[in-house]
Amino acid sequence: QVQLVESGGGSVQAGGSLRLSCAASGLSFSRYNMGWFRQASGKDREFVAAMRWRGDITYYADSVKGRFTISRDNAKNTVYLQMNSLNSEDTAVYYCAADGPLAVMHTTQLEYDYWGQGTQVTVSS
Repeated sequence: QVQLVESGGGSVQAGGSLRLSCAASGLSFSRYNMGWFRQASGKDREFVAAMRWRGDITYYADSVKGRFTISRDNAKNTVYLQMNSLNSEDTAVYYCAADGPLAVMHTTQLEYDYWGQGTQVTVSS
């Protein structure tokens, strides 16, 4: 049974930072591309960042480029999202997702096979 468990969400003031983690189990983590998506209240879920299974290619949404960094530790079956310079528009539930195995990179949620339950990030101004 595949499980993705996010952690690290919370409340932060504008300009602050948070680091999200997503621990994976039940899959060959090192063979899966990993992505982060978010869904703000009343809006559709949107792509945030993704990293290829090899860790050599990353994609970012324009809205987070230069502020967010995705990384992974295949030895720990964990993917991270470092979020800096947060603003109120970053308030959302953040989800990690797995796409694979050995797939090409995707930014559309329909291509992702497994999802976590989400973690809330609230940025106050």
